[in-house]
Amino acid sequence: MEDRIETIFEGLRQKSSTKQTIFRNTRDIFEQLRSCSIELVDNLKKRIAEVDATVVIEYRSINDFEFHIKFSGDLLVFVMHSNVITLPDEHELMKSRYVDEDFRRRFFGHIMAYNFMADSIKYNRLNDPGYLLGRVLINIENHFYLEGVKQLDLTYNDMAKNVITEETLRLFIESAMVASVNNDLVAPDVEEIRKITVKQKLEEQQVSTPQKVGFSFSYQRKPNVY
Repeated sequence: MEDRIETIFEGLRQKSSTKQTIFRNTRDIFEQLRSCSIELVDNLKKRIAEVDATVVIEYRSINDFEFHIKFSGDLLVFVMHSNVITLPDEHELMKSRYVDEDFRRRFFGHIMAYNFMADSIKYNRLNDPGYLLGRVLINIENHFYLEGVKQLDLTYNDMAKNVITEETLRLFIESAMVASVNNDLVAPDVEEIRKITVKQKLEEQQVSTPQKVGFSFSYQRKPNVY
């Protein structure tokens, strides 16, 4: 009985300590991401003002776990999840030698970047879709792993070598903005909007709203063994 209790206690102690450290790491990195975003927005504002002052670029803080970047018709939403997670055993990262060498490396903080049409939020169009552009996983050693749409064109899937820097955070933000800008709106087929319900009319839903083409997510990569 005592042996089992000791095993349970040690497991809880190690996990709790590990998760608290990862949460602090993730929170610090999220604040760095926030600072990089503010700096980038300020830079772009100055440059675009010389060309077209009507183009809106702005940073907005929502709370400790979320901030937005609005640029033209696009909105990037950055969210830090408050919980520490692990991944399924079949995920390529969990099969890596790096994770296998240390039990604590099986846990991650995560930050997500979503793309919405800015008007979807402005006009409260609840049925408009958003798209997950990328997810950054952060571990106890401040190493990171990036999963994202192919349009991000970033290959940071070797967690053993990936250490968070200001440069990588800036590149992540810039790449997300480029992917958003290049993902054009497509009008719905006329048959899809030929009829609307009374409920839709009463709720003032804009059923003819164009939607983005969407992104192909690069979850499935060839596994790296390292």
